Amino acid sequence: MTLNILLSARPALWDPYSTALPRACAAAGLDVTLHRDGEIAPEEVDYVVFAPNGPVEDFAPFTRAKAALSLWAGVEQIVGNETLRMPLARMVDSSLTEGMVEWVTGMVLRHHLGIDRHIVNPEQKWQFVIPPLARDRVVTVLGTGALGAACAKALVALNFQVRGWSRSMKQIEGVESFAGDEGFWQALEGAGIVVLLLPDTPATENVMGTRAFAAMAEGSFVINPGRGPLIDEAALLAALESGQVAHATLDVFRQEPLPQSHAFWAHPQITVTAHTASETRVGSASEAVAENIRRAEAGEPLVGLVDRAAGY
Repeated sequence: MTLNILLSARPALWDPYSTALPRACAAAGLDVTLHRDGEIAPEEVDYVVFAPNGPVEDFAPFTRAKAALSLWAGVEQIVGNETLRMPLARMVDSSLTEGMVEWVTGMVLRHHLGIDRHIVNPEQKWQFVIPPLARDRVVTVLGTGALGAACAKALVALNFQVRGWSRSMKQIEGVESFAGDEGFWQALEGAGIVVLLLPDTPATENVMGTRAFAAMAEGSFVINPGRGPLIDEAALLAALESGQVAHATLDVFRQEPLPQSHAFWAHPQITVTAHTASETRVGSASEAVAENIRRAEAGEPLVGLVDRAAGY
């Protein structure tokens, strides 16, 4: 039986996915026809593959669809959509994970080794400063889902003292794991570097505020490739001003692109990157979508199935 797949995303994504997705589906043993928006009646669609910034906002007409498969790892823009009653899966993509691990480990090593003092050295000072060994630095990863767990494992391999925190307890080899409200503060206590990989939910908004920054080691570092609302911006600026936090590297923001007038741009203790920590690659994303369609057709659980109550 031929399955009808709707790809609902920005027009620029049609060309790469129109080749890669059918190829991945064929490799998974699936007979599919890929349609763009407006080319097929909603009631004839078997699966909706979508980006949350694409044209489909009302999922109610897709009465036959078995699942909505997001091209994004984050689902905060769609999880509350009351018209979306079918199973919803977020993107779990190997390249997304690999890219995040590379970015996070790079930024952690940058701050751990104090690389900036040598890159930005206009006075050409000979700065003989010996960094600590990784075994003497506590790195806390807040959010140990698929991305966070992979980053934590990579940091363990580099010999850091790694702590991990999530809403429910996770067991990751080599990582000191924490969960719940009390565990949150235990994970932060004395941390030299904190990596934020939590989802954006009402419970996580401003999770990094004045008290959280104060719990970290003095002169610590904050790295946020997760979600902009995790950080209380005023509290971060105050922590940087006092020296409690030495530097913040931020890849995500409440408003993107970050407005040119925003204080973060010119702040000497903040590095701004343009939401580039990791990106979905068309080839591996197509394989992930094809695998989830295969699983759905076989009656197997979807990878990345979203818990609507939890919000991720």
